[in-house]
Amino acid sequence: PDTIDRAARILREGCLVAFPTETVYGLGADAASDAAIAKLYALKSRPHFNPLIVHVLSGAEAERIALVGALAASLIREFWPGPLTLVLPRPRTSPISLLASAGLDTVAVRSPAHPVARALLEAFGGPLVAPSANRSGHVSPTRPAHVEFDFGPAAPLILDGGPTQLGLESTVLDLTGEVAAILRPGALPRARLEDFLGPLLAPLNVSSVHGSNAALKSPGMLASHYAPRLPLRLNAASAEPGEALLAFGPNMPEGAIRTLNLSPRGDLAEAAANLFTHLRSLDAPPASAIAVMPIPVEGLGEAINDRLQRAARPRDTAR
Repeated sequence: PDTIDRAARILREGCLVAFPTETVYGLGADAASDAAIAKLYALKSRPHFNPLIVHVLSGAEAERIALVGALAASLIREFWPGPLTLVLPRPRTSPISLLASAGLDTVAVRSPAHPVARALLEAFGGPLVAPSANRSGHVSPTRPAHVEFDFGPAAPLILDGGPTQLGLESTVLDLTGEVAAILRPGALPRARLEDFLGPLLAPLNVSSVHGSNAALKSPGMLASHYAPRLPLRLNAASAEPGEALLAFGPNMPEGAIRTLNLSPRGDLAEAAANLFTHLRSLDAPPASAIAVMPIPVEGLGEAINDRLQRAARPRDTAR
C-alpha cells in the first residue's frame, strides 16, 4: 500500500509510473494533464497522432469522460473489468486531455482487471492513460525487466506485479459507427464478442491490419508495430542459416541458432502469454533474423497473427 500511495503521488505531480495490467505493462500518466501526457509521448518516442487508452475503475467513471450509450453500457456490464477497450464519442465537457485522443472527437476507454492497476487507479483518484511501457514500435512489455530494458536510466518507477497473465493488449472495439467494429484484435477473442453482439459486430476491416498510419482511431493500428530489432519471416516451415525460430506446436524443425516454442501443445492462450517475452528473448545476436512458424488464425490466433504481421512490416512505415 505504501508503494501504491507513492506511485499515486508521483502521478499527481505530473510524472510517470509503469504498472502491470492483465494484458501488458502500461506507462501511466494523469489523463487530464497535457504536460504529463507530453512527457509520456516524449519518453516513448511515440507519434502524437497515435491516441492513448484511458484507464478507469468503473463504468460510472467512464460516463464522466465519454458518452456511454446503451450498447456500451451492456458491454461494460459483461466484460469489465477486463481486456476490452471501447472507442466512444467524446463530449465537449470531457476532462481528458486532447493529447490523449490525438485531437479526435472520440476517446478510448477500458477498465483493467489487474489488482495492482486497480489499486493504483483508486489511490490516484481519477483516470490514467497507460500505453504499453516500451519504446514506440518495439515489442510490448510483459515483465518489469522489459520496461527497464527499454527505458534504461530514464525508466520511471515500475510497480512489479510479475509476468502479466494474458500477454496481449486489449481488444479495441469502435462503437462510434452504425455497427460495432474491431479496430485491434486482442486478448478478448472475437468469438466472445460475436456471441454477445451477434450481427451488431462488423467483419474485421483488413485495411486496418495492413493500412496506412493516417487518421488512427485507436492504439495498435500503426502499420508497423510491436517489432523486434531483427527482421521477422512469417509462416516459416524451417529455419534458414543464421535464423532463430519462434515455434508453435509439437513439431519443431531443427537447424535454428536458438528455438523458443510459444506452446508445445498448440494452446493459443499459452502462445499469447508467451508471444512478446519469446520475441524479446530471440531478438539478440548471433541471430540475424527470426523465423516464425504458422499459427492458426482462430480465437486468440487472430490477435497473435495481427501482432506478428505488424512486427514483420518494414520499419520505415512505423511513423
